Amino acid sequence: MFTKILLCVILIASILVPGGYYLFSEKKKGNFKAALGFNILFFFGTLIIGDILLFSGNIQAAETAKAASSTEGWRYLAAALSTGLSCVGAGIAVASAASSALGALSEDSSIMGKALIFVALAESIALYGLIISFTILG
Repeated sequence: MFTKILLCVILIASILVPGGYYLFSEKKKGNFKAALGFNILFFFGTLIIGDILLFSGNIQAAETAKAASSTEGWRYLAAALSTGLSCVGAGIAVASAASSALGALSEDSSIMGKALIFVALAESIALYGLIISFTILG
């Protein structure tokens, strides 16, 4: 438990210290690259050390219900993929629909209702994926 807390503190410090150094320094042009390099080095270094410390142990698989666990795994994988991919698709659709709607609204403000409908239709793609996930898991 102490190891996890220590790793969290180091990760937070590796993000805050370079940011504070960059914000309060006088010469900002050269310090940004130094702060970013410091941040990346300590962040990924702490993640690697954390993986080594937290996942170094004996792993034993359960011997009972192997057939049920394999089908459960596929169900969870299918649910995760349906939710994840539908959310990615919804993000792409909302990005293009919302930017187009804002451009159209800047020219003619009377089409706000139509623009909101298109953005809502794009957002509903993520909800459809979530419903499919609940159907798979239920």
